[in-house]
Amino acid sequence: MDSNGGFHEVEKDGKLFLVYHHPKYCPIPETHTLTSSTDLPLQPLFLCPNVRWWKTLSRLLLPPRKYSSTIPLNIPPEYVFPTTTDSNDHHVLPLFWCNNKEFDADGGCYVCEGSNFGTDYYFCINCDKKFHRECVQSPLKIKHPYHPEHSLQLSIHPYRAPDIECLCCRRRARWFVYHCTICQAYMHPTCAMKPIPFIIDPPKQHIHPLTLFTRQIGLTCNVCGLSRKNYPTYVCLRCNFVAHNDCMNFPHIIKISRHHHRISFTLSFPSRERLCGVCRQNVNGDYGAYTCDKCNDYAVHSICATRKDLWDGKELEGVPEEDDITENVRPFEMISEGEILHFLHDHHLRLESIILFDENKFCQACVLPIYEGNFYSCMECEFILHENCAKAPRRIQHALHRHPLTLEDVGVYYANCHACDRRCNGVIYWCYKGECSYVLDVRCASISEPFDYKGHEHPLFLALNPEVKPICDVCKRECREQLNCIQCNFIVCLRCVTLPYKTKYKHDTHFLRISYGEEVREKDWCEVCEENLKDTGTKVFYWCNECYTTFHIECVLGEDPFMKLGKYRGNIEILGKCNISRPLCYYCNKRCQGKIFKRGNTLACSMECVW
Repeated sequence: MDSNGGFHEVEKDGKLFLVYHHPKYCPIPETHTLTSSTDLPLQPLFLCPNVRWWKTLSRLLLPPRKYSSTIPLNIPPEYVFPTTTDSNDHHVLPLFWCNNKEFDADGGCYVCEGSNFGTDYYFCINCDKKFHRECVQSPLKIKHPYHPEHSLQLSIHPYRAPDIECLCCRRRARWFVYHCTICQAYMHPTCAMKPIPFIIDPPKQHIHPLTLFTRQIGLTCNVCGLSRKNYPTYVCLRCNFVAHNDCMNFPHIIKISRHHHRISFTLSFPSRERLCGVCRQNVNGDYGAYTCDKCNDYAVHSICATRKDLWDGKELEGVPEEDDITENVRPFEMISEGEILHFLHDHHLRLESIILFDENKFCQACVLPIYEGNFYSCMECEFILHENCAKAPRRIQHALHRHPLTLEDVGVYYANCHACDRRCNGVIYWCYKGECSYVLDVRCASISEPFDYKGHEHPLFLALNPEVKPICDVCKRECREQLNCIQCNFIVCLRCVTLPYKTKYKHDTHFLRISYGEEVREKDWCEVCEENLKDTGTKVFYWCNECYTTFHIECVLGEDPFMKLGKYRGNIEILGKCNISRPLCYYCNKRCQGKIFKRGNTLACSMECVW
């Protein structure tokens, strides 16, 4: 065994395990109290992980948040008593009172953020931080049975680096990680030092015991249907069954955000062409997948269904099925034909049809002007709702988020939509699950698959990989959330998709429609601000097909089109457009094209300026 330790066989309760052992480090006893100083063998002292961190980075030129790639750690874990008085080294102390026999899902560790589980902990008095035993004792290199070809180097994976996942648990890995620079494989220190069972009996997805198979020869997993070289594999020699370590415990019944019903795992199903409900690629019936008992043609790859952004992590086998996300909870009470009482308003609303366009009349839900179609108008005040907005359900399960979302009025506050990143203070869909704070405005909430976008000939689907942020083909900016065309690779962000495809301007009797792309070269001038569209870098604009006039999006809708008029926190008041003149913004010195933002006695053109 080398100086970094290694794995050796240990039999425990009649079962064989591979257990990590280091010749210098003694394990922390699983005890809660100490009766005497002789109860424990002499413990070595370990350096605080924060010190290891900073001593490594101090030899580099940039602060840690500036790095965009993994940095090898080069400071060993042993604490050596300093020989000088100016040393900043300090050691950690074992937390005997919190050691658990089972992994603590909420234990937390300051240096492996994505791996909040462990059994033993250390505490640093100087830093006031808690650390996993594995993170404290982590040697600079480790040879792991799950990745036998190469050693894994202890490294720092900073915030700016691309997201990675641990090959053992599929959780996000960050800060302290073990990294193979050849295969780009990653492990949490806690996962790298966990005991490894030789035999899983019984596994969740198979009737026979499965045996660890450490040779990485690209076996195809019967559960996920993939050959993932860097992932640990177990096999059944009796029936030629193969399962990855993270696949053998897939749940039996789950609910994902991309489908309205529960879906169940099956190891195979009758062979016919089916497309995955998430990635839209073929699903092979010879391998494991999730199918819907209510929708005969619906199937999802196992890996797609268990994505962290689609599934909430709950196994629903044995859990009574509830009604589909309570979409039956109506947002209004029907008073009479064409008359309702909506939960957002105290007065009765009457159904009406648009007669004359008024640019200062806004729907109180989506905050867009009323320019066509039916709408509900208050019989006592100026409260207005589009007919479609009035029917928006109180609670939904949206494809963009794994938890149910509830419709709320934000009142005197405002929020940024997570899908389009626009500020909004009408009504929003909000997630109340634990510490989750996901926000979706009503325009983005109306997006469903397949989506018919007026600016493209094919149906569009939500992004296959939410971690990838491509450039939108319409506005040429990085997408926060996007829709993809699976036929021609067209990509459009939700910021562009949720712009009104057609709108009106008070000095034009015709509808304006969105245009984008090369057409901007021929349609040069904005009729409102009289600036050249090409000079202002405009990629998307409104176009009147009758008058051959063009408009900046901001000049028609304003910089913050989804902010309601009224008074808000921070002594901010939002006023309607000025029909006499366009005042200068106090902050950017540009003309206010849309709504006017007032803070104290100063006027601004947008929320960005007023803040």
